[in-house]
Amino acid sequence: MLLAEVCGFSQASLAASPEQEIPFEVENAFFELAKKRVQGEPVAYLLGRKEFYGLNISVNPSVLIPRPETELLVDLALERNVASVLDLGTGSGAIALAIKQQRPNCRVVAVEADLSALLTAKRNAARLNLDVDFRHGRWFEPVAGERFDLVVANPPYVASGDPHLQALRFEPQGALVSGPDGLDSIREIAQAAPRHLVSGAWLLLEHGFGQDGAVRRLIEGAGLESVTTWPDLAGIARVTGGKLE
Repeated sequence: MLLAEVCGFSQASLAASPEQEIPFEVENAFFELAKKRVQGEPVAYLLGRKEFYGLNISVNPSVLIPRPETELLVDLALERNVASVLDLGTGSGAIALAIKQQRPNCRVVAVEADLSALLTAKRNAARLNLDVDFRHGRWFEPVAGERFDLVVANPPYVASGDPHLQALRFEPQGALVSGPDGLDSIREIAQAAPRHLVSGAWLLLEHGFGQDGAVRRLIEGAGLESVTTWPDLAGIARVTGGKLE
């Protein structure tokens, strides 16, 4: 992948013609990328992009790299076929853009507190020609007084002392870590969500391994009904949601 990137050839072309000579400047560029990869920098950051739900999403160290398991959140959102969606902590914009691409008539609002991440999301939307209403601020602050048919979020949910953070050191820690148990952001979102949901609307939250029970209790404690947890393709409880009756 890295060699194809610096050569400008496809991976298939490189594999089919391994005897072709590589120019000196391309060789140098390749070894620079390879050195960064050996140091642990994710391929997505080296390439500047990541595929998500069929979309080519531009990424940089100001945003989390979209994960395949987060596509479940999009699947669940699309099942509801609603008129308005709010995406909290949009990052690169991947979730909001995937929903908009699949439901062009749906009004999609996306909120992000980090300005650099918000600019990345806006650039992705412009390049993909998808009309998402991006707003700057923390969680529900930019949508005060508004209600939606669906609220989705992939918030920070890693505990501050989690040993897995070392492997994620190149990604923005503010988008990963959320207090001693990883649930601070989810607590805040769940508590405020009912004021921003119309009757019958759902709140859907992505969370980490083993957090489903705690997240269900938080959503139930906020007064939402029909609380359900869905597993990802690996069988890990990944998204929990509830409905405002």
